[in-house]
Formats: sequence, C-alpha cells, structure tokens
Amino acid sequence: MATRTRRPERREEPLSRAGIVGAAIELLDSAGEGGLTFRALGERLSTGPGALYWHVAGKGELLAAATDAVVTAALAVGPAEDPASPRDEIHAVALGLFHAVEEHPWLAPQLSAQLSRSPWGAVAPRIFESVGRRIRALGVPEGSWFTATSVLVHYILGAAGQNAANTAHARTLGPDADRAEFLDTVSRAWEQLDADDYPFTRAVAKQLRDHDDREQFLAGIDLALAGITAARPSGDEAAAPPTG
Repeated sequence: MATRTRRPERREEPLSRAGIVGAAIELLDSAGEGGLTFRALGERLSTGPGALYWHVAGKGELLAAATDAVVTAALAVGPAEDPASPRDEIHAVALGLFHAVEEHPWLAPQLSAQLSRSPWGAVAPRIFESVGRRIRALGVPEGSWFTATSVLVHYILGAAGQNAANTAHARTLGPDADRAEFLDTVSRAWEQLDADDYPFTRAVAKQLRDHDDREQFLAGIDLALAGITAARPSGDEAAAPPTG
C-alpha cells in the first residue's frame, strides 16, 4: 500500500514583519548569529524562506531589526506614580540596556557593529536620544550635551558588554561554575602579585572578591554623572546677566 509523504503544517496566522523579527530574536538567543538562517527561521515559522523575503531583504536587515526591537524594549522606561528624577531615569535606561545585553548574548557585538558602521541607523540615535534627554534635564550646559551623552553611552555599552562577556565565559565553565569561587581565585592571584610592581592591584583585590556587578555598574554611572553635573553652572552664574 502506497504511503503519502506528510506535508509540513501550514501557518494559520498571516506572516508579519514583527512576527519574523520576534522569531529571529528567539533563534538568536538559542543558536547565536551563526544559527540565524532563513531556512531555520522558515522552519520555526512554518513557512518557506521565500515568504520571508517579502518582509525582510536579507540577514543584515533582519539582524538590524532584531537589535532595534530589543533596544527599544530595553529603553522603555515606564511612567512612575511619582515623577522620577533625571538621574533615576538614567539609572533605569542604563539598567535596561545592561540586562538586555546580558540576556541576549548576540546583542553586544551587534550594537558595536551597528554603532560603528551605521550610526545613522535606528539604534544609535535611539540610545543617544534616550540618554541625552536626561542629560539635558539635569541642566547640563548645551555645549556639553554631546560629550556628556557620549561618555555615558560609551560607559553603559562598554560595561554591559564586558559583563555579558563575563557571563558567557562563566557558561563555558559548566553548570557547576560558581561566581564567588571564580572571583576568589582571581582575588587571591592579585594578592600574590609583586608588591613593588602592583601595589594598587593588590590593595583592591578584596574589593574585586566582594563586588556586585549591578551595584558597580550603577556606581560607575554616578561617578560619570558627578563629573558631568560638576560642569553645570551654579544658580547665580546661570542667572547673571551678560556684561559688556
């Protein structure tokens, strides 16, 4: 008796760009950039690769759209019952990006690539605008807006990327890897460095052992903001009429 080859199930809902991007993010999270192919994406969405090209021109556009979608969600600082201060909002924006980069291992290299290769695209202006509005609200002089915002954006993305790299390395050590044990090993190694060549590194070894990544990240934000707001003119200076 002849048997028929079972056809793959057809999609019951229409294909959309948003649905494709959402599926691409899931695939990137599970398989990385190398695992994101139109064939794999088509199988996940129960459609053929050809149908995807009606909505997305190629892998580069798909990666850019996935990056933009994750960044947009990370920057969505919800309204609070009591209006938050610009400093608190900067913390919220920074933590949103920090957690997004940690949760999506592919995001850090994509951010780096897109910010350097296509700063006119959607992602760079979105991040810059989100941070820059809060810098302006802090009363920073207009002539310092670009530099102050650039400093914060570079710190946020750099620190978040390094934390994500640390997290990825920890995963390679196996499920039994212990963060405290790893930091203790590094700290002990620092304490054993030559006292004449590395007096400072030896002195902060204990702080390395005891530090919390999230708290350290926010402390860095506050250090940057302290310098940025120190350049803000005082009330008397701001109110003084021009002379001459």
